[in-house]
Amino acid sequence: MTSSSTFVRVCGLSELEEDTPKRVELDGTPVSVVRTEGEVFAIHDICSHANVSLSEGEVEDCQIECWLHGSSFDLRTGKPSSLPATRPVPVYPVQIEGDDVLVSLTQES
Repeated sequence: MTSSSTFVRVCGLSELEEDTPKRVELDGTPVSVVRTEGEVFAIHDICSHANVSLSEGEVEDCQIECWLHGSSFDLRTGKPSSLPATRPVPVYPVQIEGDDVLVSLTQES
C-alpha cells in the first residue's frame, strides 16, 4: 500500500529568514514554515494549548515557542517540550526544489 503525498509550493526559499516563522495556508490549513539550522520545517500553525498562531512566536534550537503562554514545540516532531501544552501539533513533509519550498499536508509519522 502506498500513500500519495501531494506537495504544493508555499513560498520561495529566499523568502524565508533564518529563525523567522512564515505563516501560509494550504487548503485552509494554517502552516508555519521555518528555516533554521540549515533545514526547512513545516508545522501546524495553531498551538495545541491555546488557539493562537505559532508563527508569531520565537524560534530557537529547532523549537518554536507559543508567544501566549510560552509552550515550545519541536519543529521535527511537533511534540511539546514545555508546559502548559501537553499535546503535539502536526508536522508536515517539506521538499526543496531550486528556490521553491513545497509542503504536503500528509502528516509524517
